[in-house]
Amino acid sequence: MATETTPQNVDDPIGYFLEDQRYHGKSERTLEAYERVLRAFESFAREEFAVDSLEGSSRRECMAWVHSLRGEYEPSTIATYASYLNRFFDYMNRVGVFESNPMALVMEELSESIDSNPTRRDVSITEMRSFVGAIGHPLERAVVLTLLKTGIRVGELCNLDLRDLHLAVDELTFEWDARTELDRRPSSIFVSSEPTRGTTVNGENRTASNKRKRDTVVPVDNELDRALVEWLAIRPDSISSARPLFVDTQTSWGHRLTTADVRYIVEKHAREFGWYRTGGGTTENVTPHYFRHFFTTHLRDRTGDRGVVQYLRGDVASDVIDTYTHDWGDRVRETYLESIYSMRTRQS
Repeated sequence: MATETTPQNVDDPIGYFLEDQRYHGKSERTLEAYERVLRAFESFAREEFAVDSLEGSSRRECMAWVHSLRGEYEPSTIATYASYLNRFFDYMNRVGVFESNPMALVMEELSESIDSNPTRRDVSITEMRSFVGAIGHPLERAVVLTLLKTGIRVGELCNLDLRDLHLAVDELTFEWDARTELDRRPSSIFVSSEPTRGTTVNGENRTASNKRKRDTVVPVDNELDRALVEWLAIRPDSISSARPLFVDTQTSWGHRLTTADVRYIVEKHAREFGWYRTGGGTTENVTPHYFRHFFTTHLRDRTGDRGVVQYLRGDVASDVIDTYTHDWGDRVRETYLESIYSMRTRQS
């Protein structure tokens, strides 16, 4: 149902929508992506179904357009384009320009290609800020923020070595050489697809596997940068010559943090916050994997670009990978830094 008085003289609904989104603070890059997809649908509906106005589009035209994309694009890209069209129709319906959203039912029927679980605990960004703000230990804070800000799996976090990190850390008393893959990519983390449980990587036998199919470079924002520097300032010398990024500070002093260690850290704080109970299951308990779900959901909603999220997650999508690896320093980093949520409970 419309929530506003219908605007007058909307000759170009797409232009009207884009102007409103610009007022809402969307970047020019995002607006260009929206316009490209919306104009493509407009042309399709006119040429294939003789629909002379977007307001006259029905569920049938929307379904046919989505179907026309199959075989040309990866499922993740199709889902992104469908979400653009859905947001357009939903917004125009809400402001009273259109009487309905023909994409609503299509989106319900469209199979989601990236991780979603509608029954999972719903934690808001505000609640998550309070959760992070209660974590005092530099190691535990850095671990949780890395999971939250990058969306990496627990095994991938444990397999990170210092060489996988590129930071400007003049205040630290030790140095390391970052991977060549991080050249000209400052403030970033390299998540490799190589480590597999039982194999030797960087001179160390690994006990966890990286399940991603593609190597990925993930930007590090200022907040995560500070947390990592605070951790590195107290990080014990590692036992392993691989120089793992995260090492134990308790009974296994200096040894690489294990997946069990990370799960214990998250469970401990989640229990204190009422977000974990024995027998609660994945629909109720906050675990390390929950942070990957949180990252996916909130970053996808903030960017409106499912492809960027697919790239950062390391999911298989050849068209996405080719686009984003070619233009990492511009498109991925810019979109990420514009959209990544802050976990600070107060501005400093």
